[in-house]
Amino acid sequence: MNRRLLCGVDLGGTSAKVVLANQEGELVSSHSFSTQNEGTPEAVLPQLVDSIQEMLAPLDATGIGGLGMGVPGLVDVESGTTRFLPNLPTQWRGVEVGKRLREALRCPVRLMNDVRTATLGELRFGCGRDEPRVTFAFFSLGTGIGGGVVIDGKVRLGALGAAGELGHQTVAPDGPRCGCGNRGCLETLASGPAITAAGVRLMRSGLAPKLRTLTGGNADLVTPAQMALAANDDALVAEAIDDAARWIGLAAANVVVILHPDRIVLGGGVAEMGSRLTVPVKEEITRRVGMFPTDEVRVECSTLGDRAGLMGAIALAIEASED
Repeated sequence: MNRRLLCGVDLGGTSAKVVLANQEGELVSSHSFSTQNEGTPEAVLPQLVDSIQEMLAPLDATGIGGLGMGVPGLVDVESGTTRFLPNLPTQWRGVEVGKRLREALRCPVRLMNDVRTATLGELRFGCGRDEPRVTFAFFSLGTGIGGGVVIDGKVRLGALGAAGELGHQTVAPDGPRCGCGNRGCLETLASGPAITAAGVRLMRSGLAPKLRTLTGGNADLVTPAQMALAANDDALVAEAIDDAARWIGLAAANVVVILHPDRIVLGGGVAEMGSRLTVPVKEEITRRVGMFPTDEVRVECSTLGDRAGLMGAIALAIEASED
């Protein structure tokens, strides 16, 4: 029986997640390994190949029909060569990842930036699965803020595969310095660390008693999720979340004016706050966009949650297998 599976890989600065799926995108096996200590390509790529082969061994499959991989940085999508992965050792500059994996696994391989991969996951298996001509913007809200843009059912990549960096649009011209070198990027004001810092300050100032109770006064335990739980009792914590949501709403309003999308999709860990985030984001879009009605522009959380990246990698693998 010639049954070849698809492989999806979500490469990160702390771990690599690997899944195998059938041709319909249904997962049949999963595995992960750490990239925190040995995150060089010389360490990761052989381990990845070994992991995939070990996953295949007990399954009724003859090999891999296609592999898709999301990577945390800049990649040449045509050649599958990583250009700059800032959170991994050696930054993987000029590494022919696609070629190496293709030769080792004897299958077609496609690479894409991790958040654009998550955007593809939302398109194929999430909010866009039943809408072939959908247009939406995906904000990945976590340690940083990434993004992706889908126009008429296609992920917009741009010449360098870098289109859709929504977290690095300027929302406060004289705001905090960002890791990208700019000032006032959305990431500096509404990422997980930015929201958490506001919560820690309030707790240490004695202005967030419920948050203190939830965390035992331990600043290391303050997270956006804990802040969302405290917000019903701590008015200033709720205000801090609303402030971050308004910055996201401002950025989303810019996107709405430019693209007039069907929806704004919020993903990543911060989006676990749900309606405490989506409602003020929608209100800010309504307040700021006056050129046309925005009633039908939906603001919603990702339907895939933390699986968006892996499902996007499977979508890439499907595309690779069909070439």
